[in-house]
Amino acid sequence: MIKRLLTLLPVVLGVLCLTFLLLHLVPGDPVDVMLGESASAADREALKAELGLNQPMWQQFLQYTAHLLHGDFGVSIHKHTDISTLLLQTYPATMLLAVSALCIGISIGVPLGVWSALKAGHWQDVMITLFSIRVAAMPAFWLGPLLMLVFAVWLGWLPVSGMESAASVVLPALTLGLGLSAILTRMTRTSLLEVLHEDYIRTARAKGLSEQQVILKHALRAALLPLVTIVGLQMGSLLAGAVITETIFGWNGVGRLLVDSIEKRDYPVTQACVLVIALSYVLINQGTDLAYRWLDPRTRGQA
Repeated sequence: MIKRLLTLLPVVLGVLCLTFLLLHLVPGDPVDVMLGESASAADREALKAELGLNQPMWQQFLQYTAHLLHGDFGVSIHKHTDISTLLLQTYPATMLLAVSALCIGISIGVPLGVWSALKAGHWQDVMITLFSIRVAAMPAFWLGPLLMLVFAVWLGWLPVSGMESAASVVLPALTLGLGLSAILTRMTRTSLLEVLHEDYIRTARAKGLSEQQVILKHALRAALLPLVTIVGLQMGSLLAGAVITETIFGWNGVGRLLVDSIEKRDYPVTQACVLVIALSYVLINQGTDLAYRWLDPRTRGQA
């Protein structure tokens, strides 16, 4: 475990370097955003010195990295607020959205995948396959407004946007969860079809077990092992993919904070958001890999 955690250091360093470099290469200046283009040269230079933007890029990067090692993300250029406070306010909302979307994706995708595998070659299998392909092809920036139009505007069942009530999480979570359910449906179908032809399944049926016992206690248990990896990878993707969804539905999470910081050229906030999302992604992937090794003893001896 320690060895695997050490392998995260190059990933984190690479994310820091790329984010820092790309942000400083993007056209635009935070001084222009804060003071406007009509500000005097003296005021611009004074603000640059105050923000540390007048220093060479390599020196700014070293100072930023040194502060990170002490747990200091810095202060927002635009809001003049400690970035750690902003992350503590927004990260739980993003996690709530991601976990809700994951629950929706699993509750829809796994049963549909099982049903599709059991009805392989029949019209039910064809309909489920078409549904999963269509849903997987729908981008969040199209599916989100469509769900908003149907369930919020036409039917009036759910809030359009915001975080005023518990029901506000349903539409953004459904937007993310439907795409995940399409992936899980296809993966569950494929995994279950492979397991159903194994010798131990035939043995279980020969012992006189009911079809329900064979599917639930033997086939599905083995078929779900590959899904652990898929779910872990998709959980990381949900955190990263929540940027668009949070913006559409006005969800005050890390994704929306990231978009706002990019628009306002708030370099420290942007770097902190990207770093937090990247760390969450790699940590979830590492945790998924460890969980898979624990569930499947055949992989424990592999490097």
